[in-house]
Amino acid sequence: MDIEHDTNIQLTRIDRELLNNYQQEFPLVDRPYRVLADKLGLDEEMVINRLDMMKKHGYISRIGPVFKCNTLGVSTLVAMSVPDEELEQVAGIVNQLPEVNHNYERDHKFNLWFVMAAADVKGLEKLIEKIEIKTGYPCLNLPLLEDFHIDLGFELQWT
Repeated sequence: MDIEHDTNIQLTRIDRELLNNYQQEFPLVDRPYRVLADKLGLDEEMVINRLDMMKKHGYISRIGPVFKCNTLGVSTLVAMSVPDEELEQVAGIVNQLPEVNHNYERDHKFNLWFVMAAADVKGLEKLIEKIEIKTGYPCLNLPLLEDFHIDLGFELQWT
């Protein structure tokens, strides 16, 4: 689902570099934001503040790793059929769960799709039940049958 962002906020060159250059190969060290700051000629606090601002204003949803499916716990793809007028609200509920990696809208009867992870299958089932109770809509659980690797890094186009 597209994240709505505050169009009143102008992204700086630094913001754009953070968004473009660190979708992949994020430094895996004790102080990753210091490494980013050093590469950009900034201080660590400025990098953290810029990322916080972009998150607050909807330019990014989270900063975190994406692990190969089912290597640390279990994951699944979930689809929901939500009336268009409630889609943003339901997506917001789904996005509040830290176990949800990402979600997106599809032009289909099942119009809200998301990936979620838990320690075990029972944990996934509880999360799905929680979403169904909170949203009032059933979830279609689509567990992984065959693994495909898709590069999720995108070169952003600036206008």
